[in-house]
Amino acid sequence: MSDPTPPATSTTEYYRPIQVFVVQPPKRRYWLHILLLIATIFTTLVVGSRMEFNFRHNLPVFSGGDEFIPFFPIGWALASPSRLLLGIPFSATLLTILLAHEMGHFLYCRRYGVYATLPFFIPAPTLIGTLGAVIRIKSPIRSRAALFDIGIAGPIAGFVVAFAVLSVALVFSKPAALVTGTPEIQLRYPLVFYLVQHVLRATAPAGSVVTLPLRQVSLHPTAVAAWVGMFATALNLLPSGQLDGGHMVYALWPRAHRYVSWLTVLFLAYLGWHYTGWRTWAALVAAMNIMTWRQRQAPDFPAIRGDRWGLALLGLLMLILTFTPAPFYGSGFGWR
Repeated sequence: MSDPTPPATSTTEYYRPIQVFVVQPPKRRYWLHILLLIATIFTTLVVGSRMEFNFRHNLPVFSGGDEFIPFFPIGWALASPSRLLLGIPFSATLLTILLAHEMGHFLYCRRYGVYATLPFFIPAPTLIGTLGAVIRIKSPIRSRAALFDIGIAGPIAGFVVAFAVLSVALVFSKPAALVTGTPEIQLRYPLVFYLVQHVLRATAPAGSVVTLPLRQVSLHPTAVAAWVGMFATALNLLPSGQLDGGHMVYALWPRAHRYVSWLTVLFLAYLGWHYTGWRTWAALVAAMNIMTWRQRQAPDFPAIRGDRWGLALLGLLMLILTFTPAPFYGSGFGWR
């Protein structure tokens, strides 16, 4: 015998109206992205025009002149605005590398349903005409796998483009023996430069510029842009805080993130004895670590699969290939 069916109750007792709130993503400020991009194109054209002029006239690529802001020859460039056209190769190459890096992050954010802004380019009267580009992530990252993939996508994309540029730009460089004058700033090269040169040397004809030691080569401005791209890749892959490398460490091993971040600060402080700029980076990374001390970048579970450890080794290899303990040397600016 079955239990008697209870009397039906009113629908309103069992079914109450539910309010559903749909959170709309904020409107994109396209005008701001475009404005910053235009400004960054201008500042990199100013720097690139002088680089190209110097390169064509057998002068050191980095030659300061008598500008009010060292190595940012805005007065020289605007004295004859057509000179800005000389800066197109450097500007276009550098911005393409930076855009590739940020779009790697952006596209993987889209893949995982994470809201992120479009890239913000940062114009600045610096040695390269910019402070880089950034995107801002404005919604939670829902898994460690997503955090890892978003973190590593940018460095891989930027490295691939910079590597391709370097493979071509080294061929267009010239022997430093043709250059008159002593450069005020000289670049030191990461391992990836020697790797690319070794590969090119195997197929280059005798007497080609790629057969010379790198210290005897005057880089074409596009090769300088590739150097900047490699340097930016190394900075982003540092395993600390909110940097891309820090995201990867957190995704792989959340409990180790704090310790690895502070070891990175100590390592940069030590390198400051060879290149004082690393002291500034150590301070910035330390401040970043303090501000995000208790911040969880992603849920602890589920853990990520083993195949991403292989990608982590790729990230470590890219860091080794692009990192330079003392990236500059020359007079002034605290370089040793």
